[in-house]
Amino acid sequence: MFPVGPAPWPRLRVLWALWALLVVLLAPWRLWAIQETQECTWQVVLNNLESVGKNDAIDHFVDQELYTVDKVFDLLVDAPIDRDEVRGLGADEWERPWSCTLLGSGHLLTISLQTYLGFPYYLKINYSCTGEVSSEALVRKGHLTGLKPVVLVTFQSPVNFHRWKIEQLQIQMEAAPFRSPAERCDAEEMCLMSWYTPMPIKNGSVVMRVDVSSNGLGPFIPNKRFHVNINGFLERGRDHELQFTVGNELFHLIPRHFVNVPSRPLWYTVDQTPVLILGGIPEEKAILLTDTNFKDFFLVELSIDSCWVGSFYCPQASFTATIYDAIATESTLFIRQNQLIYYFTGTYTTLYENSHGSERWVRVLANECIKRLCPVHFHSNGSEYVMALTAGKNEGYVHFGTITDGLVSFKLLPRDRSVCNAILVDNCSITWAVFIAGDYNLLMLVEIVGPTSSKYFQVVSYDLVSDYLVVLYTIPEFIPDARGLEFLMILGTESYTNFPMVPKGMSYNPYNNLLLIWGNFLLQSFNSENFIYLADFPKELSIKYLVNSFRGDMAIVTENEEIWYLLEGSYQVYQLFPSKAWEVYISLQVLQQSSRYAPNETMVTLFYEDNKLYQLVYLIDHPHGRLIKRLMPVEQLLMYQQISKEYVLERQGSHLTLSFSNFCPFTVMRLQELPNPQIYTRQERYRAQPPHVLEPWGFHSENSLAVYQGLVYYLLSLHSKYDKPYADPVHDPTWRWWKNKKQDQDYYFYLANNWRSAGGVHVDMTSYEKIYDLKAENELPERIFLDKGTSYSFSVFLTTRKPEVQHGPSFQVLSPVDLAVVLADPDCIEAMVKEKVLVNRNSVLFWVTLSDKRSCFDQGISGHHLMKTSMLVKVLGSSGHCFQNTNRGPRMQSNLMVPVLIGCPPGKRLAFDITYTLQYNRVQNKHYFDCVKVDPEMPCFLFRDRLAASSGPRRTQRPPRTWPSTSCPTTV
Repeated sequence: MFPVGPAPWPRLRVLWALWALLVVLLAPWRLWAIQETQECTWQVVLNNLESVGKNDAIDHFVDQELYTVDKVFDLLVDAPIDRDEVRGLGADEWERPWSCTLLGSGHLLTISLQTYLGFPYYLKINYSCTGEVSSEALVRKGHLTGLKPVVLVTFQSPVNFHRWKIEQLQIQMEAAPFRSPAERCDAEEMCLMSWYTPMPIKNGSVVMRVDVSSNGLGPFIPNKRFHVNINGFLERGRDHELQFTVGNELFHLIPRHFVNVPSRPLWYTVDQTPVLILGGIPEEKAILLTDTNFKDFFLVELSIDSCWVGSFYCPQASFTATIYDAIATESTLFIRQNQLIYYFTGTYTTLYENSHGSERWVRVLANECIKRLCPVHFHSNGSEYVMALTAGKNEGYVHFGTITDGLVSFKLLPRDRSVCNAILVDNCSITWAVFIAGDYNLLMLVEIVGPTSSKYFQVVSYDLVSDYLVVLYTIPEFIPDARGLEFLMILGTESYTNFPMVPKGMSYNPYNNLLLIWGNFLLQSFNSENFIYLADFPKELSIKYLVNSFRGDMAIVTENEEIWYLLEGSYQVYQLFPSKAWEVYISLQVLQQSSRYAPNETMVTLFYEDNKLYQLVYLIDHPHGRLIKRLMPVEQLLMYQQISKEYVLERQGSHLTLSFSNFCPFTVMRLQELPNPQIYTRQERYRAQPPHVLEPWGFHSENSLAVYQGLVYYLLSLHSKYDKPYADPVHDPTWRWWKNKKQDQDYYFYLANNWRSAGGVHVDMTSYEKIYDLKAENELPERIFLDKGTSYSFSVFLTTRKPEVQHGPSFQVLSPVDLAVVLADPDCIEAMVKEKVLVNRNSVLFWVTLSDKRSCFDQGISGHHLMKTSMLVKVLGSSGHCFQNTNRGPRMQSNLMVPVLIGCPPGKRLAFDITYTLQYNRVQNKHYFDCVKVDPEMPCFLFRDRLAASSGPRRTQRPPRTWPSTSCPTTV
């Protein structure tokens, strides 16, 4: 059995249930106030043009053409978006055709300046609340109380920065109310309604995040994030129905596919993968496939031949149809069945000028015996990577796969000799491999069989550039004796137990250089040479796989399906399941009659999404069972563990009282004085609001929604058109849109107020703009960019738990809490911390300044070849002990990890008048410019004085070697 829940509920001990209820009753009053608030949540689905207004329509994002909305705009004869002027970018630009290659479509069109386009999809937005029966009545109530959803779409930058610009682009849209015409209803004026916004597409981006928030009116609804990705493995058949290109969809989940089946890891390129896949279904060549991070999913039987190629160099004891390894990248899926590898490239015209999509699964390395696929979690140099470990004739080599624009190629590494020959052993085998993309370095976990058949393991490093191979570390043969300590530094002088160390894999975090070697132990190192043994993990267990958030924490899954948790930077490993804390949590779910937990359940996989840990679980609560995605309550479990271990029964009079110990050294932690984020996050944000409609209830029609589509499209097209490597005279590209109509703004407003706007639609010119003044949200940004000495500053305010004041020498007031800043690469960045003790407030204020040291940057093009590093801010003695209660549940405090990218950041532009410069050098100085390698987006110059060149002795002339400028501009 592989349960991920407790024993069947009727067998729960009454003592634990009553204890759990006691914990709830003793919870702070703030928790009760939060629970009394009605819990509401946003619901977002994708609709194509034909599905708008239909109640139960849900579509999936497939690659298809944009559509023209010219006829709708023809009705707006007296509006600021007049057909003859809105696209007039200047008198000398009227005849130039405009290619819409910078926005996605089914194929790349060349259109005139007078054509309006719309995106093929809408986002349909509703909300629901607990305890409410009718969601339609809720939506009507929200509309009447002024509620308007605000949608923020974030486009993920592409992998191949050689083809597409690296930019952090967002567009913020207000949703438009739309009354459903699908059903006639005479009883109510508004009937069924929803809110709609266009779902924009951008070339080079197949992964989009959709954040939905409220405008502050109506009911309180917390912000919620959705993943809306393009599925390049779906296509429309002749009957216009969606069908898979990788196989055939299976419509029934059979219990034997999941019950008592071991969980397996979910492997993909972090932040870049639109479609995730998961194998491991026993005796079926089927996978789970999702384009919404398992909000919904498909069970697909793959159309592969399932050959079994056994030979004397690749012995196969048995044959199975099971897909064992599955890896997803931005455009390509990889699977391993038995010893064979297949890949399938999706159809993504938003990524490639010419589609590289596969027509069928491609078998690669057909003559090799592949025993394992190893993922590479991060892309580098415009490509993604995957590694295949061999057995048999090529034992000791790694097949290193590169995926660029959907094209797959493999090469054998090391190039000249095997790892076994390089480390001078006769018999060895590569167990695991990790690729460190920033250093072009391959780390391999190598198992070596000695002369006496004894086995030991080494960590071997291979440099892909210099072809240099070296042994970094020899793993001890037995597990060290920690003698009660939480961790032990491996120096070679420690004593050992009789338990052999059995390494099984490695994990590497490029942001903090943390290398983990795991098996029936955990070894960690920040330089791949000096290792620390984490003694909290029991040596009797064996780790099956790690799940890394790459933001400072990770989850551990063992062979017997136990779940453990580790905060990076600390040495304590917490057991989440099974545990007393888990039993408490399940008892509370029973009391609340939660439908997301069942007496019998099996975990399918564990993964991180938006820094939260999630489970994919198969529940057996009816004959067929169901597969759900649910949040793993890490914070609640750590809180319950802390409470269950540290409580005291004290007698007061004739009764006992229960008191708990709180080990968090502070009561309040706040981030203050955060700078405006855009200069550090390089985020470019546009704002678009729906056109005003002349309708009494404010409802939009299909025509006004089409106008909204065209306006959003044109706003993004202006951004793409003027997103140049050199600065524009006017930084805001929307200026050209309205520059000839601004003087008539009052006139259009007069028409709208008197219900005389053409087409029943009024376009407010101030509703479409670029936002430059985003404010910080009292939390550290998702990532920051530093370059050439720039710095990022903020302050941390802590209210301590101990009221007494401590004095040091010369009556100096000592800080009751200590703040530490851990830098992953202190040679590249530095941090300065200043403190001020606020005695009268029992608090401490820390000022933190993170600066670039001007020593680790590359003279590269904007957004290219950035170095990954990080900063960790932590309060000493608080790891795993401090939590903040929010409307979304408890949130862990005191460990703040921020990824830092060093180098020329995205969005840097040359800030000089290029037109005048060229004219001056051509006319005044009689110099001319030339480019050997022409790049219209990056001008280059070759200055040559014709008079000077024609005088003096003749020399052999070499062709000029002039390349585009690659230095990072000094302006933003």
